[in-house]
Amino acid sequence: MSASEENKVLGTVHPQLFIAGEWRDAEGGRTLGVEDPSTGANLIDVADASVADGKAALDAAVAAQDEWAATPPRDRGEILRRAYEIITERTDDLALLMTLEMGKPIKESKSEIAYASEFFRWFAEEAVRIAGRYSTAPNGATRLLTLKQPVGPCLMITPWNFPMAMGTRKIGPAIAAGCTMVVKPASLTPLSMLALADILAEAGLPKGVLNVVTTTSTGEVMEPLIRDPRLRKLTFTGSTEVGRSLIEQSAEGILRVSMELGGNAPFLVFDDADIDKAVEGAMLAKMRNIGEACTAANRFIVHESVAEEFGTRFADKMAALSIGRGTEDGVEVGPLVEAKQRDKVAELVDDAVAKGARALTGGEALAGDGYFYPPTVLTQVPDTARLRTEEIFGPVAPIFTFTDEDEALRMANDTEYGLVAYAFTQDYARAIRVYEALDTGMVGINQGIVSNPAAPFGGMKSSGFGREGGTEGIEEYLETKYVGLAF
Repeated sequence: MSASEENKVLGTVHPQLFIAGEWRDAEGGRTLGVEDPSTGANLIDVADASVADGKAALDAAVAAQDEWAATPPRDRGEILRRAYEIITERTDDLALLMTLEMGKPIKESKSEIAYASEFFRWFAEEAVRIAGRYSTAPNGATRLLTLKQPVGPCLMITPWNFPMAMGTRKIGPAIAAGCTMVVKPASLTPLSMLALADILAEAGLPKGVLNVVTTTSTGEVMEPLIRDPRLRKLTFTGSTEVGRSLIEQSAEGILRVSMELGGNAPFLVFDDADIDKAVEGAMLAKMRNIGEACTAANRFIVHESVAEEFGTRFADKMAALSIGRGTEDGVEVGPLVEAKQRDKVAELVDDAVAKGARALTGGEALAGDGYFYPPTVLTQVPDTARLRTEEIFGPVAPIFTFTDEDEALRMANDTEYGLVAYAFTQDYARAIRVYEALDTGMVGINQGIVSNPAAPFGGMKSSGFGREGGTEGIEEYLETKYVGLAF
């Protein structure tokens, strides 16, 4: 991409707060810089909200709630459908914007745009399917009526790694259900969310239904909103540590809460696995989003009889990937999002190597501008290595070995997390045993990607609770009301 193309797409972004349908500066004119992780250079400055700005956003959401809840479901769905079509039409520009702020290659950004837009198409269809039930009481004396109503104003805190899809996955069901919202995108990657707000306004979303607040003072600005009695739901995607703190804050108002938190995904390869498919699946499960995904395979647990072959072939594939700025043709691996993230990945690898692990490829941060770390495969990784228990969030694949199915399952479940797991085997009786025994909210059998707008996304244990996507996703934004009818 040329510099003029990059400047053109950056010029389409409103660098302000979006409150009550209007673009406005932050209190005092405060701004925050958005960095290009491939160079470290500043791309653009956007508004840096204050506590007062956050309150104004919630005020707008509360003021719009009753009218929005009364809007016909078909009308809400049509807004989502129009937004889906606009996103699809502007894929190239939106993908470039995402690559500039987050670093992933253009091809991956386009994939995320397609994934993100599908949540709007899916929930456009779900809006008209919100239903209750009517039944006769067992004694025949009364009738039982249940209905679904919107929860009310929501606060959505989204992460930096999927800057549009993590927004549409929350915004889509909220719009379909009739909820208003305040969205706080990550300060590292706010541009995609600002572009999305503009698209929804263009699609006809009424003023105040969606409010976007960008800020570097997340805790200071968000905590008063969480403790405000007018807020009725909190949804967060991010680290388990932050999630725990937000859950504590939400207890004061007894908020409806959904949390999509950290992961430590096991990737099991059994002795009867198709190694070609396993390596292909490993590339997808590890390298989607440069490994900066909660669903990324974190521990490769491979049967000892195929570990050497799998490791060698996997390392060859990883070593062949092209590294560079995501806007350049042919680049397959971009930078990590910031220096802090790159340094953490390097620290985890150094710890493993110091304790006896061997790098089949990669293993050292790249010199020069940007936050690049090469695709890395480690073998002979000891159980004492930190990356066995810590989420890597980078292009590093540690391989551990097992001798039998029971041991593999023990190793896979030996973590506080429970978001997703992957397993490769050609024995479908084993596949059933494995996916029933894994303590995760999602399982991929012989595939390296499980995310799908039509399926429920979410985890168990310290990976959170609640589901996004699928028919289950809209339930997070609905209250069930029972009415007893006497006659």
